[in-house]
Amino acid sequence: MALPESVLKRAAEWTEAPYDDDCRKEIKELIKSGNDKELNERFAVELDFGTGGLRGLIRNGTNGMNKYVVARATQGLANYVIKSGESNPSAAIAYDSRLYSREFAMESAAVLAANGIKTYLFREMRPTPELSFAVRELGCVTGIVITASHNPKEYNGYKVYWKDGGQIISPHDENIISEVRKVGSLGDVKRESFESLLDKGMIILIDKEIDEKFLKEVKSLSISPEEITKSNVKIVYTPLHGTGGTLIPDVLSQMGFKDIIYVNEQMKADSSFSTVRKPNPEERDALDLAIKYAVKSEADIVIATDPDADRMGIAVKNDKGEFDVLSGNHIGAILEYYILSSMKDKGVLPSNGAVVKTVVTTDLQDKIAESFACKVFNVLTGFKYIGEKIKQFEEAGDYKYVFGGEESYGYLSGTYARDKDAIASTLLISECCAYLKNRGMTITDYLDSIFNEYGYYNDRNISIDAEGLKGVEVIGDVMKKFREKAPEEIGGLKVIKVLDYINDTIYDSCEGGTLLPESNVLQYKLSDGSTVTVRPSGTEPKIKFYFSAKSGSSKETEQKIDKMIADLIPGVKGFIEARIK
Repeated sequence: MALPESVLKRAAEWTEAPYDDDCRKEIKELIKSGNDKELNERFAVELDFGTGGLRGLIRNGTNGMNKYVVARATQGLANYVIKSGESNPSAAIAYDSRLYSREFAMESAAVLAANGIKTYLFREMRPTPELSFAVRELGCVTGIVITASHNPKEYNGYKVYWKDGGQIISPHDENIISEVRKVGSLGDVKRESFESLLDKGMIILIDKEIDEKFLKEVKSLSISPEEITKSNVKIVYTPLHGTGGTLIPDVLSQMGFKDIIYVNEQMKADSSFSTVRKPNPEERDALDLAIKYAVKSEADIVIATDPDADRMGIAVKNDKGEFDVLSGNHIGAILEYYILSSMKDKGVLPSNGAVVKTVVTTDLQDKIAESFACKVFNVLTGFKYIGEKIKQFEEAGDYKYVFGGEESYGYLSGTYARDKDAIASTLLISECCAYLKNRGMTITDYLDSIFNEYGYYNDRNISIDAEGLKGVEVIGDVMKKFREKAPEEIGGLKVIKVLDYINDTIYDSCEGGTLLPESNVLQYKLSDGSTVTVRPSGTEPKIKFYFSAKSGSSKETEQKIDKMIADLIPGVKGFIEARIK
């Protein structure tokens, strides 16, 4: 392929100062060897600073996660913070266990501090929810987490938070993006050495003082601590080489859990995530080692958290004594039911309680909330929209936030943070397990009782990868195709309604509420109440399908989902594969 002149020009810039010697040498070798495909992937576009920040492959080039892209993004953020007019602006930064996470965090701190923004940097890796808490606790204007969440080891990312502790939303997201795009080159980036800024007090290292305050808030969420102390529940825990290992052992032991088995091979930080294919608690094979521990020790539950400890997955024994990995929807339903029922039993469930969930999260959680007279709000995919609702509730004083969750294994039961929190979720699912064991029940029994009360709901998600620049284009073509012509039937069920989150007027509650922003999401309502939702991933090169069904039995529900998937997915896969080849 003949490279466009713009690509060659961008690549040539990276072979000169101020890029360092290793970077310059690497790009020169790509140019010399004529590796046009790789040069095009790295320099045809700039890594997009989206509505949450950056995420991409760790590599040199404009379309990669590297210290130069991070520096330019941070200069844009600094420019926006300064323009916002906040007096004595400050920022907080945390990072996870990924390759270059610490280096990117230090680079971000140096740029912010050089711009006159006092920056609090965690001395060692810490979970994302603790960063959200720290922004609020320290009175910062902004915050950054260096993480690619549960993505493969080749990725890293950069998430931006605003002073309410939530990920940036409108208008801050668009305004920050605008400022980032104005930073034309590295020459526009203000920077001093990290050490000199540390000496000047513009960079302040933090750790235990924030840990203690954060853990105090997490522990306050316990509803029935007495169930813990009188239980002999046995827990296997793994942080999958990530940040959960910094705090979760402390919170569990401090709350009184006595029989905790840690997956030793996965307790230490490891940027290569050497014991798993992907550090993703959604996937069975990521929990295989922990399940081996559980089988050997006859544990009651396996708990895993992702590298930045905002997502939590579990495996529990079924009636055959085997361990099943539960879906994010079912974990959310269990947590929601336990929290609401326990609060009701203790007389502390607020009369104006609210549950917030995303539009792709199971309707089972709506039914549970409604049965406890809680108001349900459905927001766009992304926990930042749940955080936004918490802020709205506090400002208006009309509702009391009780629980929020999304199908992708993220939950929050308090308001001390404004992002999903696997630390608190681990505590609460462990407490629920203890409560049940004290009554001779298992998590599986509990889920079955929920199904018996509300019906058998199940959901399955299918993601189709589409790598590279061509993949982005093809994913757009898939969405265009669905938008132009909706299927009449899916899995033998008639499509009775199509919701287009770009073109339709959609509110966050059935009574009206707040108008949802435009989003590239399509949702099909089927004749029996099942739903199919399709959207491009906001963080990975893939398109995602969400299938949700309800029937009188688990088997019937599974059969419905099987038919929907068989009807839709092969054609989409074929369409993508034919265009990427």
